[in-house]
Amino acid sequence: MQKVIIIGCPGSGKTTLAEKLNKITGFPLYYLDAIWHKPDKTHITREDFDQYISRIFDMPEWIIDGNYNRTLEIRLRQCDTVFLFDLPTELCIQGATDRLGKGRYDLPWIEKELDPALKQAIEEFPLNSLPRIYALLEKYSEDKKVIVFKSREAADDYLQTIS
Repeated sequence: MQKVIIIGCPGSGKTTLAEKLNKITGFPLYYLDAIWHKPDKTHITREDFDQYISRIFDMPEWIIDGNYNRTLEIRLRQCDTVFLFDLPTELCIQGATDRLGKGRYDLPWIEKELDPALKQAIEEFPLNSLPRIYALLEKYSEDKKVIVFKSREAADDYLQTIS
């Protein structure tokens, strides 16, 4: 495990796992949300985003936290390990709600309320994103270590085995 991506529904626990994994491994950690978003809630261009990610790939070790479906296949080709959170929608909504009002490393602002678009994305994730994610994992699983977490506790249990 040297090149890791952590994917799953918003609010599922990706960033928490990424931070814990970073502490255990010392691998540089990159948050796709922090790369994409500017403090004024605009975002960088797709070209700049893609160039930034390409520079990460040149490093010998890294952890990338985030979905960004448009670049998922590119990241899957580059990584050796994938962690997927496949949690119930209600838990993901609760996870997104629990982080309201808290500063985060992965966003340059503090969310005060649950954005209706984010809530909708969470609700639609099992139908709109998971099938594509599983299809891509099947396509690239031959030479990747793929670990699917069905609970946050399973992720914590896994971390105990490597720390």
